[in-house]
Amino acid sequence: MIAKRIIPCLDVKDGKVVKGTNFVGLREMGDPVEMATYYSENGADEIIFLDISATNEGRNTMIDTVKRTAENIFVPFTVGGGVRSIEDVTQLLKAGADKVGINSAAVQNPSLIQEAAIRFGSQCIVVAIDAKKYQDGWHVMTHGGRKDTGLDAIAWAKKVEQLGAGEILLTSVDCDGVKEGYDLLLTKAIVSEIRIPVIASGGCGKLEHFSEVFVETNVSAALAASIFHEGTYSIRKVKQICQENGVNIREA
Repeated sequence: MIAKRIIPCLDVKDGKVVKGTNFVGLREMGDPVEMATYYSENGADEIIFLDISATNEGRNTMIDTVKRTAENIFVPFTVGGGVRSIEDVTQLLKAGADKVGINSAAVQNPSLIQEAAIRFGSQCIVVAIDAKKYQDGWHVMTHGGRKDTGLDAIAWAKKVEQLGAGEILLTSVDCDGVKEGYDLLLTKAIVSEIRIPVIASGGCGKLEHFSEVFVETNVSAALAASIFHEGTYSIRKVKQICQENGVNIREA
């Protein structure tokens, strides 16, 4: 059985790590390079860096910050935000990213997923799906959770797998920053329909939330931000609790 992964996420805006609730009310948390380095040295299995304002501001991800981060960490590094073209993917991989996350642009131009997967390999392409609950199911949201595309999140997950994405970063907009646990219903619904790895994101606030999402669903990884950035729990403590609950987890 493949070991589960614990992934801290750095949401970056204006060169600083920020965190909010339901994608709004952002507060500054620290320097992305320093924080990524700390997590790399203290048990993170991977690090995800999301330039959360790049798409709305119509600009590319901050390449210099990506380069400096990549030079200081020794775990797999995924970067997303403002990725709109094959050239953007190329620049991020050259800057040191191991994987590139695509969200809004993938919805607008699904062929970008296929083209990127063919050129760089599926293992390099992560499609981020931000999902929000509506009466008829979960809708795919873009532009930092602001725009409802009307797309069914489950159908979209199946489509991106068919197009060659190697992994899905699944974030519940409803649970983001609320700290009451991952959206287990959403996560189960997506994971049960596809075969590629899924990273659960949005809502983690307690140690037990990690083991809960691993036990209740077949996700490959669990992502968190606030509880790590605020120093509430260490990654090593999270892994210890997961092991105690029978989860096959990578050693810290």
